[in-house]
Amino acid sequence: MEPLVETVIEDPRWQAFDLPTVATRACKAALAQLNLPEQGFSLCVMGCDDAHIAALNADFRGKPVPTNVLSWPSDERAAEYAGEVPDPPEPGPADNPESLGDIAIAWETCEAEAVAAGKPMVDHVSHLVIHGLLHLLGYDHIDDIDATLMETTEAGILETLGITDPYS
Repeated sequence: MEPLVETVIEDPRWQAFDLPTVATRACKAALAQLNLPEQGFSLCVMGCDDAHIAALNADFRGKPVPTNVLSWPSDERAAEYAGEVPDPPEPGPADNPESLGDIAIAWETCEAEAVAAGKPMVDHVSHLVIHGLLHLLGYDHIDDIDATLMETTEAGILETLGITDPYS
């Protein structure tokens, strides 16, 4: 059986931080809160640095600057109408789980944001992994109504992990 979260460590600071454990815990909490099974889904989280995420941001979004997290859904899962919860994906079998997509997270930006907000790095990274996973599941924040839905969903998931609402 494949693990829910595969991690790719490109920057050794993520290994010392234990990104695999933090990302898996965050994703399991998100799936549980959304009433989705752990088994039957997979995703990849890559821990990189600002230089690599800036290159990815340039390639995929035309913005050649570092960002905290990027995500690439394996399929289009957005809701039909703004403000609606996206339809949940169907899980695959345990030996061939449905891939949700990929997430990349950048060390320097995440660390700077955590310090600036006065919050533990583990809390901030958990939030960003959940944010990325919600994008993989079809959530977005382009429209205000969708942003409110996504932020409320994130806050509810974070609460189950004992993490303060980052939007309050």
